[in-house]
Order: sequence, then structure tokens, then C-alpha cells
Amino acid sequence: MFNQTEPPSLTAANDAEPQLIRGVGLWGATTLNMIDMIGVGPFITIPLIIAAMGGPQAMLGWILGALLVICDGLVWAELGAALPGSGGSYRYLSEIYGARKLGRLMSFLFIWQLTFSAPLSIASGSIGLAQYATYIFPRLGHETKISLPILGNVEINAIPVALVAIAAVGLAVFLLYRRIALIERLSKFLWVGVMLTILWVIFAGVTHFDRKLAFDFPPGAFTIRPEFFTGLGAALLVSVYDYWGYYNVCFFGGEVKDPGRTIPRAVLLSILFVAIIYIVMNISILGVIPWREFAGTANTPAQRYVISSFMERLYGPRAGLVATALIMWTAFASVFSLLLGYSRVPFAAARDGNYFRIFAKVHPRHRFPYVSLLVMGAIATLFCFFRLADVIAALVVIRILVQFLAQIAGVIVLRLRRPDLPRPFRMWLYPVPALMALGGFIYVLISRKNFLREMRYAAVLVVVGLTIYFIRARMRGEWPFEGNGVVARP
Repeated sequence: MFNQTEPPSLTAANDAEPQLIRGVGLWGATTLNMIDMIGVGPFITIPLIIAAMGGPQAMLGWILGALLVICDGLVWAELGAALPGSGGSYRYLSEIYGARKLGRLMSFLFIWQLTFSAPLSIASGSIGLAQYATYIFPRLGHETKISLPILGNVEINAIPVALVAIAAVGLAVFLLYRRIALIERLSKFLWVGVMLTILWVIFAGVTHFDRKLAFDFPPGAFTIRPEFFTGLGAALLVSVYDYWGYYNVCFFGGEVKDPGRTIPRAVLLSILFVAIIYIVMNISILGVIPWREFAGTANTPAQRYVISSFMERLYGPRAGLVATALIMWTAFASVFSLLLGYSRVPFAAARDGNYFRIFAKVHPRHRFPYVSLLVMGAIATLFCFFRLADVIAALVVIRILVQFLAQIAGVIVLRLRRPDLPRPFRMWLYPVPALMALGGFIYVLISRKNFLREMRYAAVLVVVGLTIYFIRARMRGEWPFEGNGVVARP
């Protein structure tokens, strides 16, 4: 499925401007994906996924979720290999739908939603880190309800825990403010901490494993009824959120060595490795703590630090503290990886003339998009005040509607529009995986309990984005206003 042909990047940068360095290899790209994927998600969502299906059958959520993201991963793999510059979905949507036509609107809307969804994703890791800190300092954590126009009632984090989350974002920005080759080495160091955490949890579960607890299915666990599909949808939602990040390498594709081969392999290998880790880890945990006890923590403060309590039960309070420190390390590694990937997207759009030019600035010495990095970090700090569940819900709906559905359909459109485009990697069993991913994401979307409320968030974001685009396009003489006498700006 691979060949050595590397197509030219979509947008040629000015030769006089500093260029990005292709310094990330397969190992670095895969580890960056994995620390993005693992993050704090699986450590805080175990009670949610078990409660969703009411028993160990919740493992179906992890298994089917893995199949869904593999299908979507094949979409990213084909597009990432064919269009290997920095920017990810921005680059793909622009090329698929026409860089000077509808694609300009689609790519602008992607950047617009990314202005909110990327910091939401970064903030989710930071908030998760801060929540685990409440295991060590219980007085950090409490929440306050407020009412906001249009958005309705939301809960915000109290100042102490929010400041911990903000500090995590600030440290990640500081560490990323340097050359990409140094960042690759740092990512491997962070990855070691992530794997130590995971392996310790798995070892603890396996060595204390009770088969009867792990497979204590309740009566009617697999009976096909409406409640089963509703629960499966909720479980899939959680598992998909936890798997997200397998595409991170696509956002800094302009800094990847041999991208036609490296990007597809990094995407698929990271999904495979993380799926195995998640399934083994969760089965081992269910073999120690009864699933009914896990489900009982789904709406309590204990949900914030399930693994800490797990380790404390097995090895004592000191082990709980060590586990907490390792999970906070893992959460920080995710924040680091997310900021690295997403900061490259506005950079690519600005160089393409479809976003504010200030985002195109590259650090003169270390050659990385420093303005984009600083802005993403600043916005993420604002979202650190919101409750984790609300951050995740808004992130899922916005990203599926504005990004994933358009991109999955787009890989088919691009095959039809550009059959001549060199594709170092081609989707296996095309177009079956793309269609399965499309149907799977729609199912996850409409199975949400508060779907209409979250749709309101997405609708407001899209309407505002469309308004800004059309005002800007008319002023600049861009699609669909090319013939109004205004000369389009570069």
C-alpha cells in the first residue's frame, strides 16, 4: 500500500520565509499520537463507560470504539499521506472542496471551530490533571453553577483547581517554545512516563485478578432491546473521546520525515497499541474492583481519581499518591502533545491567506509557529474554569459536525475529483471504512442524551463563523464574491 512518491505540499510557502524542519520520524510520531490519545481520559471515564451499559459488557464500547476509529484512521492515513503538509483537516478540506471555491469556506470554518475545540481539548487534559490533584489536596475541588446567555446553566471550577489546570497549560507552552527536534526527544521522555503508568495499572490488576469479578455480567446483559443500543451509544461516545488523538501527526505533517510512509503507519500503529492497552487495562481493573462499585462512583467526587483509589486499595495510601503523580504526568503529556499538533493548524491557514497573517510567523531562531502556540495556550486557560463533562460534550459535538463528517465524505469526493493525485497510501477496502466511520459517528452523535443542547453550541459557532467568513470574503473579493470588483488579497 506504500510507495516512495511524495506529492508536493498543497501550499508553497515563500522561499524567503523560515521553513519548518522535517525532523519527526516514525517512533516520534507514534509516541506523540499515543500520549495524545491516552491522556487522562481512560483514568476518569472508566466509571462512565461501565455505568452507560450497566456491567462488564461495557467492554463492547472499547472494542467497537477501536473498530470505529480504525475506519476513521484509514481516512486520515490516506489524506495525510497524499497531502503531507502541516495543518491536517484544514489542508484536506481545502483541497477536497476546491481551494478557491467551497473549500475556502470549509477550511475557514474548520479553523474557526478549531479556535474553540482545540483549546477545549487541551483544557480537558489540564482539568483532568487538576482533578487528580484533588486526591492529594481535597480542598482544591468544588464547582459553582452559573447561567450564561444562550448556553444556559453551566458549572465552573473553583479558582484553586482552575489555577492548577492553567499552570499545566503554561508549563506545556514553555516546553514547546523550542526547536521541533528537541520536542521529539522530550516527547519520548514523556511517553516513558505514560507507559510506566499504564503498565503499573495493568500489572496491579493482573496480579490481583479475579475472573468472577471481571465477568460478573448482570441478567440480560446482552439482551437486544432499546436500552442496550442507547447504552452502547453512550459507551461508544466515551471510548471514541478516549481514542481521539490518533490523527495528531497529521497536524504537524510538514515536520515529519518521509510523510507518505510515516503518517499512515503512525496513525494505525498508535490506534492498535492504545486499543490493546485500553482493553487489557480495563479488564484487569474490573477483575479487582466490582463493576457495581465503579458504576456507583459515576456521579461522585471519587470519579475524579478512580485509579488513585484503586492503587490505594491494593498497596496502601503511598501507592495512591504515586499513582496520582504518574497520572498527572500522563495528563500533562497529553496537553503537551495537543498543543504541539494544534498550534500548527492556524499557521498553515495563515500561510494560505485564509486566516490572520500574524499566525504565519515562525520563530526566527527555533523555526516553529510561536504566535499560534501562544494564542492556543491563552484560550485554553479560559476553558480551564469549566467543568470537565461540559468541556468534553461541547468538544465531541462541535468536532464531529464541523470536522469529521465533512472530512470522511471528503475522502470519497477527492477520489472522484482527483483520481490522478499521488497517494502513497490507499485506504484498505475503499470505500467501506469511510462509510462505516460516517455511520458510526452519526450514531455516536445522535445517541447523546443532551444532543439538542449541544447542537445549540455548535449551531451558534457555525452561524458566527459563516457571518465572519462572508464579510471577510466580500471585503477581499474571495469566493463567492470574485466578480464584485474587489481584487482578492493573497
